[in-house]
Amino acid sequence: MVSRSARSLTAEVDSVLGPPPASYSQPEVVVLRFRSHGRRIVLPVLWLVGVAVVAGYWVGRLPELWMNVTAGAAAIVLGCAFGVLPILGWLAGRTTVTTRRVIVRRGLFVRHRSELPLARVREVRQRKSLGQRLWGTGSIELLHGAERMLLENVPGAAETTEAMQELMERSFAYESRLQRASAERLPGPGTLGMPTAPGMPGATHG
Repeated sequence: MVSRSARSLTAEVDSVLGPPPASYSQPEVVVLRFRSHGRRIVLPVLWLVGVAVVAGYWVGRLPELWMNVTAGAAAIVLGCAFGVLPILGWLAGRTTVTTRRVIVRRGLFVRHRSELPLARVREVRQRKSLGQRLWGTGSIELLHGAERMLLENVPGAAETTEAMQELMERSFAYESRLQRASAERLPGPGTLGMPTAPGMPGATHG
């Protein structure tokens, strides 16, 4: 979970990249790691507690052995299906924000990984529903072209949004600087044995 303030997150970004305009030769560094807010597992935890209480009371009190075995097996299945698996699925999901990209991992049995370079992000949006405001969370949209990456129920959404905005601007400035440097290194007319037209730089008149 993210518990740091916007100032501390921005300070960490500055410690990695340096104050603007920064040198962008530093290696990729992880800035944030977080899961979606723990409210997702409130119901699974309550379900587990309820199943344990009911099973603890009834299993062993039924008149027949097969009834007790069946009740115990049913309690285990229900507890795993609606309690344990949702909790493990929540634990398996994680979002990692580095100085260059956002990496989202999801899935318990089938793992899914999506990755978005921060240099491609053109806008960072934040929205909060009433329930999210009550829990202190929010959703963050990373817009890149006509597509978007949605991060839901992000803890400390305001601070995380500010840090991502800072990283996005730095990454975009870095990519623009690289493109300009690459364009300046391209050979001009008259080089590499290319003929030049009269009047162009590098042309000679006999």
